[in-house]
Amino acid sequence: MSDETGTPTGPRPEPIRFFGTTWVDHDGGYAGRRAAVAAGSLAAAVASCLILRFAYEGLAIAAVGGFVTLLVVVMFAICSAIAFRRTWEGFTERPDPDTQASLRGLLAIGFVGALLAYFFRSLTEAPGEKLHRQEYETACAEHTRRTSRRTSRRTGNPSRKRRR
Repeated sequence: MSDETGTPTGPRPEPIRFFGTTWVDHDGGYAGRRAAVAAGSLAAAVASCLILRFAYEGLAIAAVGGFVTLLVVVMFAICSAIAFRRTWEGFTERPDPDTQASLRGLLAIGFVGALLAYFFRSLTEAPGEKLHRQEYETACAEHTRRTSRRTSRRTGNPSRKRRR
């Protein structure tokens, strides 16, 4: 569908990070991108865990005590679990911006969980593809309904029609 100027009319798909709009038709290297995103997010999660291991060893060297070490480990575990859940839910429904803003610090601490959620989702689809596809198909159906209604409307007053 395009108008006289050659520009497409109707809804346009929203691009997804790392995928652009290739998720619509699964073209343009979509499978390769998914594999790269999965490998990249897993590599980033592994690297992050190694960095956290160094931090844990730093606490052990500093001899801060078992209680502080336990608190740090539990904090990262809980924050990672919450970040995983929030990121996973964000792939299927739009998150509330106010809630996201209030949890920004917690999600930053639990970055390993967010990376793992990204990895697991990219094994089946582009992260967020299901949500974007649902919104795009709804917008396309609405656009089709509106344009078909516009073309099927009567024009003019039938009582003023000329009789032959």
